[in-house]
Amino acid sequence: MLARDIMTDDLALITADDTVPSAAELMRTRGVGMLPVVDDMQARHFVGAITDRDIVVRHVAVGHGPTARVHEHMSREPLVTVAPTSTVDEVADAMMRFQVRRVPVVDGGRVVGIIAQADLALKVGPEDPGLVEGVTEAISRPGTLVSH
Repeated sequence: MLARDIMTDDLALITADDTVPSAAELMRTRGVGMLPVVDDMQARHFVGAITDRDIVVRHVAVGHGPTARVHEHMSREPLVTVAPTSTVDEVADAMMRFQVRRVPVVDGGRVVGIIAQADLALKVGPEDPGLVEGVTEAISRPGTLVSH
């Protein structure tokens, strides 16, 4: 099974110039915790990601206002991504090694999908519960505090 077989391709995307509150609202309405950040909606060139945690820790906790832009608070390179042709084992390895719950699927610099821990659980778990268990355990270990 490949990344393209388990990815979500109905993406909610945001641009780096959009406001952080608009990112939060999009997350709320779409029920997601991470948005791929693109240069523009047509090209969909992947430039970063913003998570609900980024919004809380980098925006709300430091008192930034409603005009703050996504590019001020998003995660940038190096970012963990996989290709549509990556195997499920490669996806799981990336999630475990970098302790991430979501991995954008990027093809030629263009974001085409996303794989979340839930995608692994629902689409791979029935066939390989050990893989899902290993990913869950690895990404749940305490990480290093990073300040931005």
